[in-house]
This record gives sequence, structure tokens and C-alpha cells, in this order.
Amino acid sequence: MKPNYTLTQSQKMMVFILSMSLYGLSNMITELVPSIYLGPVEFSIEYFAFIPLTLCILFHPLYAGIGAALGEVIFGEIMLGQFGGFGELEKFISFSLAMYLAGSMVKDPRNKRQVGIAAMAGVVIHQLISMMVDIGKVWVGVDDFEALPGLAESVVVVEGFSFLNDVLFSGILFALLPTLYLVPRLYGKIEPLLGMKPRTPDNAYAIRGILHPRFLIPVILLAVAAFGFEYLSETEWNIFEWEATFSNISESTLTLISLCVAAVVSATIIYVLIKRSKKERKKAA
Repeated sequence: MKPNYTLTQSQKMMVFILSMSLYGLSNMITELVPSIYLGPVEFSIEYFAFIPLTLCILFHPLYAGIGAALGEVIFGEIMLGQFGGFGELEKFISFSLAMYLAGSMVKDPRNKRQVGIAAMAGVVIHQLISMMVDIGKVWVGVDDFEALPGLAESVVVVEGFSFLNDVLFSGILFALLPTLYLVPRLYGKIEPLLGMKPRTPDNAYAIRGILHPRFLIPVILLAVAAFGFEYLSETEWNIFEWEATFSNISESTLTLISLCVAAVVSATIIYVLIKRSKKERKKAA
């Protein structure tokens, strides 16, 4: 019987905080990068998905995925003096679910084929859920349809085009290629910093039977919940939406402050990991 891939509570917390801070930092960087427009087509960096994807593949996908989703909420919303209420829950569920599924698809991080498929699958799943939620809101009638100039007046066409744009542009450049580069080079080197062994086919935390009802039903329920929360965000029931008094400060200033905080947290956790690794090496010697 193959051993299960298990982590201690401190290791889980380290993975969670590392993912939260690094992805929060990258999310602030994307806010500072301007979009490029070619006619009606917008090319922008949706996210640096390779960061949570790499951590989900190398470590426990559940804690890395949830940490990254929470990092976006904290550094990309709350630190900027705003919170979208139920709408943020939709983003949290869809992104953490996509990253978790992607990380769980990889049984051997040394297998580039598995890593590549998982990286693209993570982006596709996230963008697909977001697309279906946006289409559903328009069809239900809780949100207005805003067509792009030059495109047909069809929410399916517009959302489908946006989906392909995000998958092919951000998915390949900022998810697939960096993940394929980082995972093999970090494998076996970064795990000892957290005091854990690398994932292997013998102890892989991987999905066993993706179509099994015990796994598929919770995934479907979470996707439905994401739509439900986004639906509520467009109604008067969105009571958790708020805006802080300091939000009147310029957005660029708040973004820089949030970026600095995320950088400090990331640097601190990396420093702690390095110190911890050195202590364990001295004890082993």
C-alpha cells in the first residue's frame, strides 16, 4: 500500500503563508502592468498563475491553492480598502478549486507532460467557471451585458472570446511556460526548506478517479456555489460589501503599499525557511 502524502500542521501553515504572500505580491505587480489594446482586443496579464500552480504541484495542492486565493483577497482587495462581498467568495472558490485540481492532477512533478497538462488545466478550469458565471448572470438578468466594440451582441461570443484570450495569452505565457521551467528546477530543492520530502509517484497527493461521484459531486457543488455567491453580489443581499475610509487615497499609492507589505511577508517567510533549513542541517551533521 502506497504511503499517503501528509504534512504536519506547521508545514501546512508554511505552505499556506508562502503561497498567500507570493501570489499576493505577484497580483500587485500585475496591477501595475498596463493593458495593450489592438482594436477591440485587449491583451493584459490576467495573473501570474505559475506561482500558485508551481506551489500546488510541488506541495500540498489544497493549502497552496487556498493560500493563493486568500492572498488575492487580502492584498488585492482588503489592502486597497475595498471588499466585494459575495463576489469575492465566487473568485475565491473558483480560483482555489482550479489550483487544487491542477495540483492534484500531477502524480510525479518530474514528469513534464503531467506538469504541462496540469498548468493549462488550472487556467482553463478557472476561466471556464468565471465565463459560465458571467454568462449565467446575464441570462438570469442580474447583470447588464456590455458588448465589446466590433463584436456581435452575444454574451456567449464576447465571453467565449475573452476566455480564449485569457487561456491562450495569460495561460501560455504566464502559466504553462514558467511552470514547466520552475517545477523541474525547484523539485527536490525547495521541499527541504519546509522540512518535507518531495512528492513522488509512491506518495503523490493525486486525484484517484476524477469522475468518481465522491470527488465529482463536491466539485459541482462548489461551482454552483460560486455562481450563487456571484448572483448574490449583484443584489441588495450583498451586505458584506464595504469600502474603507482610506480608499480615497490614490489607487497607485495603495497598490504600492500593498505590494510592499506582500514583499515583506514573502521575504520574512523565505528567511524563516532558510534559517530553519540551516538549523536542521547542523543537527543532522
